[in-house]
Amino acid sequence: MTPNLLYSDVEDDLRATVRDVLADRGLPASLVSGTDSEPTYDPALWRTLSTDLGLVGLPVPERLGGQGASFRETALVLEELGRAVAPVPFLGSAVLATSVLLNADVDAEPVAALLRRLAAGETTAALAVPLSTTPHAEFPTTVRADAGVLDGTVTTVADVSVADVLVVPATGPDGPALFAVDASAAEVEIADVVSFDLTRRVGDVRLRRAPAHLLVSGPDAAVALTRGLLTSAGLLASEQLGVAQWCLDTTVEYVRQRHQFGRPVGSFQALKHRLADVWLELVAARASARYAADVLASSEAFDPGSDVEVAVAVAQSYCASAAVHAAEEAIQLHGGIGMTWEHPAHVYLKRAKADELALGTPGRHRAHLAEVVDLPPA
Repeated sequence: MTPNLLYSDVEDDLRATVRDVLADRGLPASLVSGTDSEPTYDPALWRTLSTDLGLVGLPVPERLGGQGASFRETALVLEELGRAVAPVPFLGSAVLATSVLLNADVDAEPVAALLRRLAAGETTAALAVPLSTTPHAEFPTTVRADAGVLDGTVTTVADVSVADVLVVPATGPDGPALFAVDASAAEVEIADVVSFDLTRRVGDVRLRRAPAHLLVSGPDAAVALTRGLLTSAGLLASEQLGVAQWCLDTTVEYVRQRHQFGRPVGSFQALKHRLADVWLELVAARASARYAADVLASSEAFDPGSDVEVAVAVAQSYCASAAVHAAEEAIQLHGGIGMTWEHPAHVYLKRAKADELALGTPGRHRAHLAEVVDLPPA
């Protein structure tokens, strides 16, 4: 079937709602103070998004307390959150952890119970894998399971500092498995590490005989983790699209107003060419991100013959680079003000660079794409 890359009326309404909420919080202008010293998560904004609007439960079935929508809507929310660089744990909880659970047996009571809590906004979760993990990496072996307790360490976990529950991949006598661990347990130690992007914190998790509840085990656990990471990588492209869109819009507006030699600097041909290049990249990025979201929204996304591997690899390898380029141009074309801490452009560059490393670098996705389409090695 021909993919639908256009935004529906429902998606446009959802975009307007999310954008209004973020604007009411003063984003992104409110980010330029305090991001170098203090945690920047906004608990009030997170409650509005998760509990009041129910955005964390968009792809969760209605029978489990979710909205029964799809990953297209989740991608749209990520696009707007990226456009505002919103300091909320949406990626860690509503995307990473939720995607893994949705690719497990959602009718199994442990999985269903956790999804209900997540969809209702009662609980925030984090997937205990390094944020740089690629979707096709081997199942993690840094955590061992033994008789219902977990031992091990996981580094650079996204949004873990505000998580109530950890979804932990672990290996044991029965093979790979996914466990739920109470993040506040005495046997769980969470240490914040310095993150390049201070609007999305990462932390190290140390488990010392931590009590755990089994969610899924065996080959099903490995499949759920792989598919969840692949889904998250595809959706992350929409966040990168939002970052690039803000950078282009803000820069175009600035060069229209900034005058030199009696004329707007945006009238200079060299600047026009640079902005045109960013616009062309943005158009292609939007098409690839929307296609990935559309494929992931299908109930047949992971059926044999699906285009999901190609869609995600193309979206991630292209959108990551496009966002970084847009942010770099935003800083340079803003001139002196773009180099200051008082302007939010640096926040977008940090998010773009951090996203470029998250869930696989563009080079790794291109290498995987070559394997999928059977290209010969260089």
